[in-house]
Amino acid sequence: MLNSFVLRPGDIVDVVAPGFRCTDEDLEAGIRFIRSLGLEPRVPADLFGDDLLCAHSDERRFNDLRKALFARDSRAVWCIRAGYGAIRFIDRLRKLRAPKHRKLFIGYSDATTFHHVLNHLWRWPSIHGPLLDRLGSKTVRADELQELKAALFGQQRSIIFTGLVPLNAAAAKRRRIRGKIFGGNLTVLQTTLGTKIQRNHADILFLEDIGERGYRIDRMLQHFDQAGALRKLKAIVLGAFIGGTEPDGRNLCAPVLKQFSESQKFPVFLGMDAGHGEYQRLVCFNTPAELRCGLAGELKVSWPK
Repeated sequence: MLNSFVLRPGDIVDVVAPGFRCTDEDLEAGIRFIRSLGLEPRVPADLFGDDLLCAHSDERRFNDLRKALFARDSRAVWCIRAGYGAIRFIDRLRKLRAPKHRKLFIGYSDATTFHHVLNHLWRWPSIHGPLLDRLGSKTVRADELQELKAALFGQQRSIIFTGLVPLNAAAAKRRRIRGKIFGGNLTVLQTTLGTKIQRNHADILFLEDIGERGYRIDRMLQHFDQAGALRKLKAIVLGAFIGGTEPDGRNLCAPVLKQFSESQKFPVFLGMDAGHGEYQRLVCFNTPAELRCGLAGELKVSWPK
């Protein structure tokens, strides 16, 4: 049997827009990108429509996602754009029983909600990775694109992040931590707290965000702590936190992250090339990972099997 998470030329990729819409030009560019990989994109005729906030009505967006996840002939589901919208039909997803034929799900930012459901309710791995509208823009770095292709087609069985910076004493102490990695966008993950899909992570948590000022990042992290969502953690590894400049021109994101890390007993590292930054490497959720602590941290994340 073929590996569920290794693509082959000619495989069908279902394109979904569970959040915001992109321009028609960006959609066409994303479709061309999939074809450039030797894959066959499948795009719903009703991908975009009329809605106050999102790419289409909740009903249409949910139906497109459900069909893509349950389709027996496709091998991957790839988000065209993120933004906002996933949480609006999360209760409908909770009622679905996972199909036996697993497949790749790729997206990030607002798609964090889907990663959360797939990882914890369906027990699927999933891929925190670049969206199709960006991949079609031809602004992706060559080494990032090379790694993406190698991972998707089974030529690379792990993603390794080196040069991680320890943010507290626990991270600087030399040791190895093994577990699985979960997480995604901090703001989106916070919306799960106090809901039926809240999970208290017991492994390694990855976090990233964009456009949030220092006090807002601190408020979200305090909320996680006070909700008990960090109690079982083995470690936190931080990706890109970009934007969030204060009115006076300062940026407090880095010192806020440092201050919070120093209050925790588990290791916290900064420096994963993943998130909303210029470099958006793949992070495989719900797969084995090994974190090497010390003054130069390293995280090895296995590709799903």
